[in-house]
Amino acid sequence: MDSPAKSRLQVISNQLNSGKDLKLQQCSGTDSKYRYTLDNPLLSQEQRQFYEDNGYLVVKHLVPSEPLQDYVDHFQKICQGEASAPLLVVMRDVAIAKSEFVPGEKAVTKIQSFQNYEPLFDYCRTPEILKYVECFCGADIMAVHTMLINKPPDPGTKTSRHPLHQDLNYFPFRPADRIVCAWTAMEKVTRANGCLVVLPGTHKEPLKKHTYPDWEGGVNKLYYGIQDYDPSLPKIHVEMEKGDTVFFHPLIIHGSGANKTTGFRKAISCHYASSKCHFINSNETVSPETGHEILQLARKRVGDAVTITLPDVWKLQSRLVQGTNYNFTF
Repeated sequence: MDSPAKSRLQVISNQLNSGKDLKLQQCSGTDSKYRYTLDNPLLSQEQRQFYEDNGYLVVKHLVPSEPLQDYVDHFQKICQGEASAPLLVVMRDVAIAKSEFVPGEKAVTKIQSFQNYEPLFDYCRTPEILKYVECFCGADIMAVHTMLINKPPDPGTKTSRHPLHQDLNYFPFRPADRIVCAWTAMEKVTRANGCLVVLPGTHKEPLKKHTYPDWEGGVNKLYYGIQDYDPSLPKIHVEMEKGDTVFFHPLIIHGSGANKTTGFRKAISCHYASSKCHFINSNETVSPETGHEILQLARKRVGDAVTITLPDVWKLQSRLVQGTNYNFTF
């Protein structure tokens, strides 16, 4: 590995292992050297430059334990059939789906699109999170995709892995630089239980071709992966404490490893976008088949009698969390 790569890894390691956030000189004014962040006094110069260079930023202890426990309680209610909401999606791991029936929380590996379930959507409105989101998206903010991930213990098939991918593969709106994900650890997240893996700096690369990986144990629905990335690129395992939150760009290549423990690993996340983002034709993306599959799943939920487009799908599952809704309206 060349020395620049070593230097980058050292900076990243220092930030991840630090017991405190990076808080140095505050950013102010307008500087054309910044592309991926906006002028905002919240980020220090070092934090801002770290995100510009690497495409992600970890903020320690951002979300308190009490609301995280509330989210766990509501997740369990959904798993037990005691709560629901329009458009909410409950997903099972492909290995579980192919095996005997497993009841309750152990059957569910992820819930998506909880924008209409207020107790979980409160996460997306967390003031401490939105302060950081504004540094990437601006003042007018939409919550565009919501997830609570319950990564299961891997049964030996490695299906609990998430292939390396770019989130922009799923989003038919641009510009990419005004989209960001907030991903919060609901418990200690380590390499053992399948922490996030990121390839620093890959947010500067274009959207790549995504396909389903050819995995022997099968692959979960919509778990597309990149097949042609450079395997020599450095990878960072983002280990986190409960309440830590990582913000990352939609073009950064990332995934997660198998959960090799006996427990479930939980995290909650929301993708945000500026409400001034504009929608594009899905054929303008590198992997239009992703859009077609999203549309097929949406039509199963709303019925064939309803005419729906890909932008409609994303507008339906988006909600304004701050400012004015400009382009995510019908």
